Amino acid sequence: MAEIILNVEVREGAGTGAARAVRREGKVPGTLYGGGKAPVNIAVRANEFRKSLYTGKLLGHLVTLQHGDEKQSVIAKSVQFHPVTDEPVHFDLYRVDEHQLIKIEVPVHFKNQDISVGMKKGGSLEVIRHTVELACPADKIPEELVIDLANHDIGDTIRISEVKLPEGVKPAMDRDFVIATLKASSAAQSDAGDTTTEA
Repeated sequence: MAEIILNVEVREGAGTGAARAVRREGKVPGTLYGGGKAPVNIAVRANEFRKSLYTGKLLGHLVTLQHGDEKQSVIAKSVQFHPVTDEPVHFDLYRVDEHQLIKIEVPVHFKNQDISVGMKKGGSLEVIRHTVELACPADKIPEELVIDLANHDIGDTIRISEVKLPEGVKPAMDRDFVIATLKASSAAQSDAGDTTTEA
């Protein structure tokens, strides 16, 4: 089951005024969608919501929503933040079945830049996609996609086919799209030109 449990209460009213009133009570307003049911306006205590959010396991993960004795599996799809204070001001949750196939964006990270063949030659990594949309069961969403740059040289193109995905997980797009390229930096090209001139 999900690692995070959000204790929610159903809130009355919708709109900006109602949301402000909820925030004054020290809660974060949100909306629960999906599952073939009508949207429900909900709220979570601000300190509890922040704690769940900053674990890094709230957004894009399977979460258990608890309202009294009722429990529901949900996915936290988006959180809006205050432009000045950076405090969460609203969130959207979607009802899902634990094993339901969903589409969700997962972050891409790179490792071994320091020992990468191409980076050592002065190459630079140009990231085309910082996230990749995956189709996967709700209870098997990968935390991230990690790409190893150790053996990549200048001129290499890194495609989704290179990434080893967990069983049951596949890209939402049915083509071998580019995630990043390892390019010769302008400094490296300049150095190469200088060497040619000297020769």
